[in-house]
Amino acid sequence: SRGREWQDSNNGKDQRRKRWKKGESYWWSRFQEFPFDDKTVQNLAAGAAGMASAFLYFHFRETGVQISWKDFVHHYLSRGLVGHVEVVNKQYVKVFPAPGISAVDIFNYLWFNIGSADSFEHNLELAQQEIGLDSIQKVPVLYSSESDGTLFLSVLPILLVVGFLLFATRQGPMAGGLGGWGRGGLFGISESKARIIKNNVSVHFKDVAGCEEAKQDILEFINFLKSPRQYHDLGAKIPKGAVLWGPSGNGKTLLAKATAGEANVPFITVNGSEFQEMFVGVGAARIRDLFATARKNAPCILFIDEIDAIGRKRGKENFGDEGEQENTLNQLLVEMDGFNSSTNIVVLAATNRADILDPALMRPGRFDRHVYIGPPDMKGRASIFKVHLRPLKLDSSVDVETLARNLAALTPDFTGADIANVCNEAALIAARRLSQYVSSKHFEWAVERVVGGLEKRSQVLQLPEKTTLAYHEAGHAVTGWFLEHADPLFKVSLVPRGTGLGYAQYLPKEQYLFTQEQLFDRMCMMLGGRVAEQVFFRQVTTRAQDDLRKVTQSAYAQIVQFGMNGAVGQVSFDLPQWGSLITDKPFSESTAQVIDQEVRSLIDAAFQRTLELILDKKEMVEKVAKHLLDQEILDRADMVELLGPRPFQEKSSYQEVVDCLEKSKEDTFLPEGLTDWQNNKGDTKHLQNRQNTSRSVSGSCD
Repeated sequence: SRGREWQDSNNGKDQRRKRWKKGESYWWSRFQEFPFDDKTVQNLAAGAAGMASAFLYFHFRETGVQISWKDFVHHYLSRGLVGHVEVVNKQYVKVFPAPGISAVDIFNYLWFNIGSADSFEHNLELAQQEIGLDSIQKVPVLYSSESDGTLFLSVLPILLVVGFLLFATRQGPMAGGLGGWGRGGLFGISESKARIIKNNVSVHFKDVAGCEEAKQDILEFINFLKSPRQYHDLGAKIPKGAVLWGPSGNGKTLLAKATAGEANVPFITVNGSEFQEMFVGVGAARIRDLFATARKNAPCILFIDEIDAIGRKRGKENFGDEGEQENTLNQLLVEMDGFNSSTNIVVLAATNRADILDPALMRPGRFDRHVYIGPPDMKGRASIFKVHLRPLKLDSSVDVETLARNLAALTPDFTGADIANVCNEAALIAARRLSQYVSSKHFEWAVERVVGGLEKRSQVLQLPEKTTLAYHEAGHAVTGWFLEHADPLFKVSLVPRGTGLGYAQYLPKEQYLFTQEQLFDRMCMMLGGRVAEQVFFRQVTTRAQDDLRKVTQSAYAQIVQFGMNGAVGQVSFDLPQWGSLITDKPFSESTAQVIDQEVRSLIDAAFQRTLELILDKKEMVEKVAKHLLDQEILDRADMVELLGPRPFQEKSSYQEVVDCLEKSKEDTFLPEGLTDWQNNKGDTKHLQNRQNTSRSVSGSCD
């Protein structure tokens, strides 16, 4: 135990020593960043000399010993030891010894306080008369004025306040970063918070998948900074900047980090919200400082994340901080016009809301390229799964290629962040079950966890509720099974997950264009649960609320946006988006009545068709519902066993999706001018030598 205590104490000392060294290195690095020019050194030397002079004066000046009036009269005046007295500033009296008297020499002088000079002279005259001193022996009285430091100490706070205000005016945010000692002004408030990254980034292009087109644009920027002669010889000018935009979670920031990891040039990164402060002019000053830093480190890449924080459209009333935001945007526009392509500075930006950015910021000459990074398709999802499967400890029986294809088919509309979450959840589930490896079953459970939510076995449903839920889900399953354009069921469960009472998973097709017939089949499938409740129980429940909302949205979209209704005509109006302000309708009241009537007619037609289908397949719905009540989980194999194969040729079965992925992989082809971007260290090679060099595509990307 003593050895353990000794070891713990040593560990504590080591940790304190490491923290002390870390703090010392931090302050030493901050001290080294201070710009010691000639003017700064002169000012510091003058200030130090003044402080030293004041200290020496007040510390080594002559000092005396304080006495009382009684001591002065009885011990010094009556004994003839006083040579003369000196009234200083009419506040106190200095007593100096008579010539040849050394009794008080060790004190330099004596002193005592007085009320006023007149009363002191009167009392001194009376004391000398009582002692019997004649006019020749009387002590002479002198008057003087001197500074004892009290005046300086009283004025010192005022001087400090005035100096602080002057320093803040010259160095603070109101100065706009002009002049002064240090970069950034008072407390560094106008200094940009940008971080310069060079070689300490662990993310590379091999860690980014599913956005190969965007990766090529970024590769071209990097290749230009490494070997600009390849472009200048042909008269080309590199674009000044590019905006990466798209829904969140699709890899915009990750692609920027990979750019920092691959580029052999400084990578300067900053967030748009870091330009917003409560002080006026701070944002513009930080923009100036940011681009000044970029020019010092050119050639370099400047990345502004979440640029919509400062790049919103102008023209609104300047309430609150909008005026400051516009000033920051104006400074950004000026700085991006202040350098040309020969400066070798490339500006990258990322945002989720490109539609709200100012047109002056998005025009050619500033952000020339607008790169959309959307959700990946099945091929892209398979590539992303391969990236996130690398660090996992998989079972030896698991083939990475096959597993990636299967998971890509199981996760439609998933973003890169969702895929990373699935892989992490699979590893957590395996660890929770004390498994040595991560298996395919863990990934299936992880997909269910991400899509449906946390499984709630403790939430027990009553038998009537569970029966209603089973028939509701059976109605969806049977309706989708016998409708050609509906998404086929993959798995359904009665186990509550998340906030829902059940969980159903479908396999939608990778489709971008829809016909009116296909949309109508999807509406019928969504109404299958409500119709099943009405057919079997003669009553409806709140279970179909989400289904009815989706049906209503689809019906309005077909009539108002897609122009798929003869009564309304070939027109398209924008539907109000969630969270947007309610404005006047872009159509008349009579048109609104026609739209409402056609929407109801379309939904009623879908309901009648679904009702006919459920009545025709009533026995099958009941069979599926009873299976769900017994087993609680129903998958695609159970559907084939209970209902038989689908009555038409299926174009998007699970196996066909997997086979399609096996035949076609994500296109990672690079142009010849970018195939050797990793080896370009500058213009040491001639352009012809680079054009004759070609390597495999997979080698250049991975």
